Amino acid sequence: MAELKITIGGRDFEVSCQDGEEHFLRAAAELLDAEANALMGAIGGRVPEARMLLMAGLMLADKTAAVEDQLREARNRVDAAEAALEEARANPARTEVPVIPADVTETLAEIAARAEALADRVEEAV
Repeated sequence: MAELKITIGGRDFEVSCQDGEEHFLRAAAELLDAEANALMGAIGGRVPEARMLLMAGLMLADKTAAVEDQLREARNRVDAAEAALEEARANPARTEVPVIPADVTETLAEIAARAEALADRVEEAV
């Protein structure tokens, strides 16, 4: 087991953790220390150790609960989007393609023929 010295709210603590998990413990201690320092700054003095740790832990728990709520909402939105996508795949929308009237097709063919005739005259002139 690894032994670490961490500082929470200006107080040092000796703690143990599994080998290889030191960085997780340090990261957690930094979060708790930040909350403890914010608490001590708000109160403006020394707070009994147990109370400081309790309040800092509760502040972190509150933040964690808020993040879990946001995660749950995000998962619900993802589930709804996936359901809508699945519905769209199961029932694809119909696309109607309008039929081009015959007189429009004939007019376009006449215009194309005239353009080709003009191109032939320009070629002969050059």
